[in-house]
Amino acid sequence: MHQSPLLEQDDHRPLPPPKNQHLLHRLNCAADDGYCSSTSTPKSSGQLTEGPKAKTTSEEDPPPEGATCEVLLVDGGAAATALQREGAESPDRGEEDRPTWSKKADFLLSIIGFAVDLANVWRFPYLCYRNGGGVFLIPYVLMLVFGAMPLFYMELVLGQYNRQGPISVWKMCPLFKGVGFCAVLISWYVSFYYNVIIGWTIYFMVASMTTELPWVRCGNEWNTDRCWTNDTAHAAINRTADRTSPALEFFDRGVLELHLSSGFDDLGAPKWQLVLCVFSVFVILYFALFKGVKSSGKVVWVTATAPYVILTILLCRGAFLPGAAQGVMYYLSPDVSKLLNTQVWVDAAVQVFFSVGVGFGVHLTYASYNNFHNNCYRDCLLTTAVNSLTSFYSGFVIFIFLGYMSHKHDLPIQSVATDGHGLVFQVYPEAIATLPGGQFWAVLFFVMLLSLGLDSAMGGLESVITGLMDEFRPFFGRCKFSREIFTFFVLLTSFSMTLINVTRGGAYTMHWFDSYAASISLLFSALLEAIGVAWFYGIDRFSDNVREMIGHKPGLFWRLCWKFISPLFLIIVIVSAIVNNPPLRYQDYLYPTWAVALGWGFALSSVAMVPAVACYKLYKAKGTCAQRIAYTITPYEERKSAKEGGTVTRFKLNHWTHV
Repeated sequence: MHQSPLLEQDDHRPLPPPKNQHLLHRLNCAADDGYCSSTSTPKSSGQLTEGPKAKTTSEEDPPPEGATCEVLLVDGGAAATALQREGAESPDRGEEDRPTWSKKADFLLSIIGFAVDLANVWRFPYLCYRNGGGVFLIPYVLMLVFGAMPLFYMELVLGQYNRQGPISVWKMCPLFKGVGFCAVLISWYVSFYYNVIIGWTIYFMVASMTTELPWVRCGNEWNTDRCWTNDTAHAAINRTADRTSPALEFFDRGVLELHLSSGFDDLGAPKWQLVLCVFSVFVILYFALFKGVKSSGKVVWVTATAPYVILTILLCRGAFLPGAAQGVMYYLSPDVSKLLNTQVWVDAAVQVFFSVGVGFGVHLTYASYNNFHNNCYRDCLLTTAVNSLTSFYSGFVIFIFLGYMSHKHDLPIQSVATDGHGLVFQVYPEAIATLPGGQFWAVLFFVMLLSLGLDSAMGGLESVITGLMDEFRPFFGRCKFSREIFTFFVLLTSFSMTLINVTRGGAYTMHWFDSYAASISLLFSALLEAIGVAWFYGIDRFSDNVREMIGHKPGLFWRLCWKFISPLFLIIVIVSAIVNNPPLRYQDYLYPTWAVALGWGFALSSVAMVPAVACYKLYKAKGTCAQRIAYTITPYEERKSAKEGGTVTRFKLNHWTHV
């Protein structure tokens, strides 16, 4: 990209016309107005302009008094910013060399890999079966199109246009900067337990490399008298409720050793085998992340594509099993009456928002490494389509084997079908174990789960690393290997927190983290992000940003969704989640009241960053109450014109009513 040199002429001397005459745009920066941003490009130009450079000057460190800021558009719109004042130095441009994806496919595979995670395999198929079969796709698609997809598109635009992480991007509206901290905290919290699930996967994968799968028979040291298989003497037991499968006892008693804990307040010591498995997960994550997108972009070529290959292999193998057709019928059998049940719509909304991954700041982070003119609109459509089709496709693979299990044990499929950990660590392994060459199919299945988990874990931690390094760039810029060192620090703190989840009572803490780390708080994060962009930053301004990048403004559909429909959906889901909040349970264990209260405090700790940072910004601003509000809701590049003109755009009615 061509970059014009810093301007050094005196303000009273005429500037010589630059080569390839274009537009000169001058701004005068006052000391209390932050600094001049190269995003202040004239909107009247119909040409595509180079994207904004990241603004590394601190918000609390404005340029010296009397400095003037000039933005020169040359050679098709390349922007250069100069601070004119005797003795004044140009601002640091540490972000001008921000790395980009080596290939467009690296970015696509990364965001697809993050969106397509374990929940696509263990959550969506069960919801589809429980909520009316194929009819469930109606509320699912509606929630996707009008709710999650517009917000996903918004995050891609934010990251790509500003080339900043989820915290620094809020220089467009400093009052909402806490939303970025909220997203980063949520992503960090999720790493406390999500990586443990990947560790379980490695444990099962290693256990599958034996002459006989350990969850095939009873009689092991972890089994009880209630353990039952088709070929054991326990078949004489009449009551199904008294029976447990070898796979269930292997997971609960052999892997988790849950029988050695009485509850949430009785954790015991960590199990060293699980500690080793989780440690290996973090080692993999470090080498995938320590060089940023240059390293993670290579890893996703394996982790994002392997699940599709393995799903297809499992589908072909399971299609010839007895009961497979019955399983597919249960999966897709339509029940139109379910559409009248409000819980079906709530389930669809929750699944869509969590599956797409809005609110974590991950898509925004990945998009910040794109080229400025990348067609993020097309990326949005492609990614959401692939994510939804993967969920639907995996349902066939899951229910083919559930139908097989129902047929083999002569049980109704309701007794076999489940979701969550039980599906992938109990039911599915038990089904695979009955196949010839069960070890091979088990290893293949857990390699698929490992790939699905690593993609999502990489995305969440990248959001934390990039978000904090962009926000505190002056600090990290002092060290040559700051990225490698800080990545190690983030992963070390996360690993330390995961140790609580590999104790004898770790399953109870796992479920606690899963219930509070990224549930309602994530929905709040997405809601406040939508409000901050669509209402405070402004739909008109945001649409201009889109046009600068891809050549056309978003249509009315997108603008309506950003401003009204998507936030409304989120509000409905949040209210429903709060109202329909059952007591917290794990299997037969009811969590004590103090654990629930602690969980709500943990969930609110991330959301609390929003009002906390907003209060801090208002406190640091100067002037009357109205002036402080105006200062903190106005983008940096608009502050000068607001000060000179005496009018704040966001205090005008048409700013709030415009669509």
